[in-house]
Amino acid sequence: MKKIFLAFAAFFLTFNIQAKDLTEGKQYQVLELEHSAKPEVVEFFSFYCPHCYSFEIQYQIPSKVKAELPEGTAFKQYHVNFLGGQSENLTRAWALAMALGVEDKVKQPLFDAARANSLRSMDDIRQKFLDNGVTAEQFDGGINSFTVNALYNKQTNLTEQFKVRGVPDFYVNGKFRVNPEGLSHENFVNDYVETVKALLQK
Repeated sequence: MKKIFLAFAAFFLTFNIQAKDLTEGKQYQVLELEHSAKPEVVEFFSFYCPHCYSFEIQYQIPSKVKAELPEGTAFKQYHVNFLGGQSENLTRAWALAMALGVEDKVKQPLFDAARANSLRSMDDIRQKFLDNGVTAEQFDGGINSFTVNALYNKQTNLTEQFKVRGVPDFYVNGKFRVNPEGLSHENFVNDYVETVKALLQK
């Protein structure tokens, strides 16, 4: 029991040191916005963005961040409209994916299709959904639904509210933006995760 207690004490001591080591303007920036009422982490991304692909598929930063979040902390991924020819359609399709709870089913296929520049219309996007377990009735009945319209508007409105100009971009509690340029190059993935966790305590 004593060993377990010491292990936990060491963990919290390490975490507190890391939290105190954060420097505004280095690892993070403060937004001129209200702190969110509930703890949340938001990532803005684009299926056309090669860095977003690396974050998601190669380094798995979003999934690692999500796995380390304290209980009760929301993690959300929102698509942006300012990259690629089908960006607006992809933002709407991602809203449908969120509404149906099929994000993990369609994420990789949409990334691959966007990287291959094979998306020419909403019909092409629709086919990716159908190929990965979504029925035609679900897609056609949902893509312009009230719920999807609301989620589409939420993504575009928050993109403007946070003044997102590049992706991937992570925000914590609606108040802090993670600054990847200020993180460790040698241990980038772990530093990213720890920075998000520390900002949740601010």
